Amino acid sequence: MRPTALAPDDSPPDWLARFHAGEPALLGECYRAHFDAVSRAVGSVLTGADRETVVHDVFLRLVSQPSMRSGFQGGSLEAWLCVVARRQALDFARSRARESAVVERFADETSGAFSGPDAERLERRLEAQRQVERFRKERLPAKWAPVFEAIFLRGLSQREAAAELGLSRTTLAYQELRVRHLLKKFFLAPEGP
Repeated sequence: MRPTALAPDDSPPDWLARFHAGEPALLGECYRAHFDAVSRAVGSVLTGADRETVVHDVFLRLVSQPSMRSGFQGGSLEAWLCVVARRQALDFARSRARESAVVERFADETSGAFSGPDAERLERRLEAQRQVERFRKERLPAKWAPVFEAIFLRGLSQREAAAELGLSRTTLAYQELRVRHLLKKFFLAPEGP
């Protein structure tokens, strides 16, 4: 005999209210009773780990999202779950296809794109970023980091930076001068052995 969670049409009148409320015992029954049907529905679109992922995601949504449960208004719960599962499987497959297309396009675009002047420009930019990070770690006091970011990296004027950081222009100018001095020492100092 089938549990009441399987046959909402023949179930007590409060079954649907309990389902919509997310009663754990009732949802557990639904999972046990309809897992195979949902797995078959998803299996018509996906296989392997993707299939398992979507099957479990359907039941996770059923348990955790009241909005999903409210979509069921009666009738065959199994049929409704299978439709939901198949749609989710199709969405998953479409998403994977789009991701694959983007990865392939990126691979095609970059296979020969970074040679000659473009490669040199990219390498110089990466080296500059490495040096800036090294300066931040090794020389820049934390109290002056916001001024360094605003003035030297983002290119704000003193007026804009002072307003954004809540500093007087005099304080900002002093900190900018100190950071500029540290930058000169960092970049103009002879490299050690």
